[in-house]
Amino acid sequence: MRLDRFLAETTELTRSLAKKALHRGEVSVNGEVIKQPASQVGESDRVEWDGQPLVLVGLRYVMLNKPTGVECSARRGLYPRVVEFIDLPKAERLQAVGRLDVDTTGLVLLTDDGQWSHRVTAPRKRCAKVYRATLAEPLAGEALAAAVKCFEEGILLEGEEKPTLPARLVMRNDYEAELTLYEGRYHQVKRMFAAIGNHVTALHRESVGPLTLGSLELGEWRELSPDEVAMFA
Repeated sequence: MRLDRFLAETTELTRSLAKKALHRGEVSVNGEVIKQPASQVGESDRVEWDGQPLVLVGLRYVMLNKPTGVECSARRGLYPRVVEFIDLPKAERLQAVGRLDVDTTGLVLLTDDGQWSHRVTAPRKRCAKVYRATLAEPLAGEALAAAVKCFEEGILLEGEEKPTLPARLVMRNDYEAELTLYEGRYHQVKRMFAAIGNHVTALHRESVGPLTLGSLELGEWRELSPDEVAMFA
């Protein structure tokens, strides 16, 4: 890895500020002051900035119980971002693995491992996501039976070219639905219920694959264990 990139990865310096620090002679590699930004460093090299050792942050995997009014986008906008809840170095580099709407709560995974993120979100991987949806109108009897069949067969949503993958619908009561999806289209849960003439008033994601929120309260987060990360191999 280039030395200026290493500095940017391990400190709050930008690449341009890292180059300036190098030119000022503030950086040493294995005890020798190095001023060339393009110098290469490896895992076994000891890099120091102003006498402080720097450690390259590895790949991170995080679970957050997202509150309402928080967006999953990495860009700054009108709402707080999920990365602002994560107390880790360079947290802003974490990306949400499958976004939730601003008004949706529940389990969000974040990582800086793009390959792992793809394994979780790719439809062909058949990674189940379970949602709890509160409906504006009751769903029971013949209407429920028709909805269950419709969701199982797939729905051609407005503006889409392919129907949704088979989904599993179970009603916990007349107004509260549990929906299991194997893909993540734009506003999918809301659009699926709208297609059968209902409206989602509240939405919460309970699980992604084998991962559940457990005891995490809204706004709380934790890092995944190596075994949990490996579940999506």
